[in-house]
Amino acid sequence: MSRVKPAKPFLKWAGGKRQLLEHLRARVPENHNTYHEPFIGGGALFYDLAPKKAVLADFNLRLVRTYCAIRDNPEAVIARLATYPNEKRFFLKMRARDIDSECDEELAAWMIFLNKTGFNGLYRVNRKGGFNVPFAGYKNPNICDSVNLLAASKRLQGVSVLYEDFRSLEDRVKPGDFVYFDPPYVPASNTASFTAYTKNGFGLEDQAELRDMARRLKDKGVSVLLSNSSVPEVHALYAEGFERIEIFANRAINCNAAKRGKVAEALIW
Repeated sequence: MSRVKPAKPFLKWAGGKRQLLEHLRARVPENHNTYHEPFIGGGALFYDLAPKKAVLADFNLRLVRTYCAIRDNPEAVIARLATYPNEKRFFLKMRARDIDSECDEELAAWMIFLNKTGFNGLYRVNRKGGFNVPFAGYKNPNICDSVNLLAASKRLQGVSVLYEDFRSLEDRVKPGDFVYFDPPYVPASNTASFTAYTKNGFGLEDQAELRDMARRLKDKGVSVLLSNSSVPEVHALYAEGFERIEIFANRAINCNAAKRGKVAEALIW
C-alpha cells in the first residue's frame, strides 16, 4: 500500500510560514484539544500539525470558498486548472472576471491560477475588491498540482472552514484549545504594507483588539501563539502579559528586489 503524500499549502501567501515551522512547532502545546486558526492564509502550520480537530477561518471570502472547494470537490477544481494556459492574455481575461458570482469550484480554480501565474504569488485587491496583481510571466509554473490538491483535500476532511472576522473566535474557543494567530502584519515601514487581503485592510486598532482578545483567551486557559513583524509597534502591544522572541525569515514578496531577504518577525505567546 503506497504512503499518502503529506499535504502542503496549495497557495503561496504573503508571510507564509513553511520556513518557520520548526520555530512554530516548538511552541505548540503537546496536548491540546481543538486547533483554531482564524487567519488561515496558506495554512502551513495546519498542514504540518495535521490536528485531529480543527476550525479554520478567514475574513477573505474568496480564500474561504477556495478552501471549501478543495475540501469538498477537488476533482472539479483540478479539471478546470488542467485546461488553463500560462498566457498573459488568458491571465488578464481571468483577472477581469466577475468571479464572485460563480460556483466555489470555479472561484477556487480562478484563485489558484492567478496565485500561480501572478507576480510573486501575491494576493492583493483594490477598494472595490478587484484583483490587481500583474502577470508574472514565469516559464513553467505548476498551475495544476493535482497530487497536492488531493492530499490537501484529504487533510481538510472534517475541518470547519468559516468566513468570519477573528473576533468571532472568542465565543467558541474552550479551555485546553490552541489558537494560532497569523494576522496581516504591522508594516515594517511606511511603504511595506501587505494588509490588502480584503478591501477593508487591517489596521493598528485591529491589532490592539487582537492583542486584547489573546490576553483574555490566555486568562481562561487557552494556549495562544501569534506571529507578527518585529517592529516597535508590535513590541509595545505585547510588552505585558506575553513572552516574545525574534526570528528571521526569508521574504521574497517585495516589488523592490533589493529589499527581499531576511526579515525580522516576532513569535508571541
